[in-house]
Amino acid sequence: MSQSVDFYYDYGSPTAYLAWTQLPGICAEYGARLNYRPVLLGGVFKATENTTPVSIKPKGAWMFSDIARFAERYGVPFTKNPHFIINTLAIMRGAAWALEDGCIEPYNKAMYEATWVHGRDTSDPNEIAAIMTESDLDGAAMAEAIQTPEVKKKLIDLTNEAVERGAFGAPTMFVNGEMHFGQDRLDWVREALRKAA
Repeated sequence: MSQSVDFYYDYGSPTAYLAWTQLPGICAEYGARLNYRPVLLGGVFKATENTTPVSIKPKGAWMFSDIARFAERYGVPFTKNPHFIINTLAIMRGAAWALEDGCIEPYNKAMYEATWVHGRDTSDPNEIAAIMTESDLDGAAMAEAIQTPEVKKKLIDLTNEAVERGAFGAPTMFVNGEMHFGQDRLDWVREALRKAA
């Protein structure tokens, strides 16, 4: 039976961006399926009485320098977004739509790179529309879908699912039922896949 990794994420998390850059390669290495599970990080925080690390000023400053170090180690681009903290409600509903529409991988690429490579304001509807067009994605369909009760409920359900499984932030990965939190725990994701291979 093939293995899988459940990846709970929000585009507003720079550490989830780093995890996204690495997880496809890790999963490919062990023939594991990567299950994308978009969530609203604010909803996870509210349900678990957690908060963003940048609410503590010294921790926030350290976090971004640490992210830059990891980006260099991984060989991936990273830009601190000048619009951070980003309201990701629209683009995370968009992810719920993309998951159902079968375009989640190009959508992830578009939104993660716009946010953490190009520093764009991915809370702005006009900017979102431009990103969708540039990425050959159906921006009109997405804009319409994210207003529907079905897509709104899908994101709520995914967020609640993450919380019920024990998640308190993003990125959170589950391998064979075991939770791993944070992009700096990707070695444990790889180890769990190796042991079960």
